[in-house]
Amino acid sequence: MEEKNKQWIRLGVFLIIAILLSNIFRFDLLNTKVILQNLPVWIELPVQVFLEGSGVYIGALIGLYLLRKERETQISLFGTSRSKALLMSAIPVVLLSIIGVKNDYGIQENAYGLLAVVVSLVYCIMEEYGWRGYLQEELKDLQPLKRYLLIGFLWYVWHLSFLTTATVYENLFFLLMLLFGSWGIGQVAASTQSILASACFHLVVQIMMFNSLIKNGLDGTQKVIVLGVSIALWIIILSKWKKDHTQINTASVDVPPSK
Repeated sequence: MEEKNKQWIRLGVFLIIAILLSNIFRFDLLNTKVILQNLPVWIELPVQVFLEGSGVYIGALIGLYLLRKERETQISLFGTSRSKALLMSAIPVVLLSIIGVKNDYGIQENAYGLLAVVVSLVYCIMEEYGWRGYLQEELKDLQPLKRYLLIGFLWYVWHLSFLTTATVYENLFFLLMLLFGSWGIGQVAASTQSILASACFHLVVQIMMFNSLIKNGLDGTQKVIVLGVSIALWIIILSKWKKDHTQINTASVDVPPSK
């Protein structure tokens, strides 16, 4: 019972920090966007992204710190392969830099594409520290279906989209997407133990639908190219990742004990 109480406390701390701190800036309750608009774009965008992702990221770091006092955690930034995680993240960065992204800032499209995708990837990493890095570890004792459904629901609650002008249908669609995303990205996290690999899949979903820095700067064909090329190459990388990890685990088991 004591361990269960500690788990509820950790979850409560994470959710309170994540929801309150991030949404202060996501809903611009302090009018920070007006202040940031006076800064150069290459400073404004990263700062805004950091502020909007700060709650879930800080909440995750605190949650992980408390959780690691109880037991070891497995999911980390690079997971079981730093090189493969970095290779996965490089693919959308290269694609957006080559294709370029139209923008209202007067920045050359290829340069803006690089800036926007790097900033967006950093934001996705910050979010993934919460949903996969902390929450998936915290709830690892639950059956997978229950775990992914709960993470997806909490992910939806964090956005507070039901407090906006979004319709019931739009909220339901968004909830279903997050439930499915929780399962899909959760599978990536489970197999790679990597927050960065998870953030890559988070990123392409953002590019296709929600990302304010990129989505209106790409046409439909360009989005399909980014999605198709990224997913195809990631599947190859993940297959190699799984194979290599399996071989390493098998080799470590087969090594005879030293005398």
